[in-house]
Amino acid sequence: MDEIFDKLQSVVDRYDELNELISDPEVIADTQKFMKLSKEEADLRDTVAAYKKYQKVTQQLDDDKEMLRDKIDDPDLETMVKDEISDFTDQKEKLESELKVMLLPQDPNDDKNIIMEIHGAAGGDEGSLFAGDLFSMYSKYAERQGWQVEIIDKNETEVGGFKEIVLMITGNKVYSKLKYENGAHRVQRVPVTESAGRVHTSTATVGVMPEEEDVDIDIDPKDIRVDVYRSSGAGGQHINKTSSAVRMTHLPTGIVVAMQDERSQQQNRAKAMKILKARVYDYYSQQEQDQYNAERKSAIGTGDRSERIRTYNYPQNRVTDHRIGLTLNKLDRIMNGELDEIIDALIVSDQAKKLENLTNE
Repeated sequence: MDEIFDKLQSVVDRYDELNELISDPEVIADTQKFMKLSKEEADLRDTVAAYKKYQKVTQQLDDDKEMLRDKIDDPDLETMVKDEISDFTDQKEKLESELKVMLLPQDPNDDKNIIMEIHGAAGGDEGSLFAGDLFSMYSKYAERQGWQVEIIDKNETEVGGFKEIVLMITGNKVYSKLKYENGAHRVQRVPVTESAGRVHTSTATVGVMPEEEDVDIDIDPKDIRVDVYRSSGAGGQHINKTSSAVRMTHLPTGIVVAMQDERSQQQNRAKAMKILKARVYDYYSQQEQDQYNAERKSAIGTGDRSERIRTYNYPQNRVTDHRIGLTLNKLDRIMNGELDEIIDALIVSDQAKKLENLTNE
């Protein structure tokens, strides 16, 4: 624990420094700097509080042990001190575990809003219907979290589902929880069109990307081809006063984003650029992740879109997350947005693997 104590003391020192800085009139006058330092102070607050509690518990434990070594004449007092030692020992071990997790490297994207893309995949109409069900599930989960959901783009099917739907979800630490939803989601159920009552298997894919600001990724304007066309038409490169729809192509990656939801070309350009940045960032991040996994032979939290990460079995009211071997017989509640148990388990599993990797390095 010596290395951990050194890191914790440096965290406390930085926390004290930040509190001095955000009280400085010059810093307060600089709104951007003040907000940045205030956020850093808030991020360290829980760690510092836990460490101070740890120090207090450790001191109390040492004092009680010292009392026992000095021999206590009163049997009742001796019993009470022994009970305290047991209680403080448990508290110390729990706090040590919590502090180790708090010191794990943080994902720099955890605080960000996300762009989520849901695609109906294998299974035809049933795949697109399930994409609609996943959209409903995530929307209800977002509502429970106090987040906002905005539909950026959608491609509906005749049967009522979505071939594709793109969402912007904004709120507190959205990416930190929904990043684990990246991948292929499999559904097993009897389709409404199935007269013989046979269970069919279909899939929908979910892509989760952090919303990227200008400072996060630099895209050279020369690498983007912009085509504008009439939103009611089939597309093209015809520029005139009624051309409000926008298609952007990132030439180095071949990524294409089309946007025609808004009335003005300027609004469609802004939305298209936001999605393009997120997709390009995700493209390069995935390449780096694949390289890292190849070197470490690890697939921790890759969210590979080809992975079947979860199965939703309707006849058995069962949901299984294959990455952590978690099975819950409460599909109805999960589809109603009650995702906390699954997401909390994924976070704990991710932390445990990071701790293991940290120990092995």
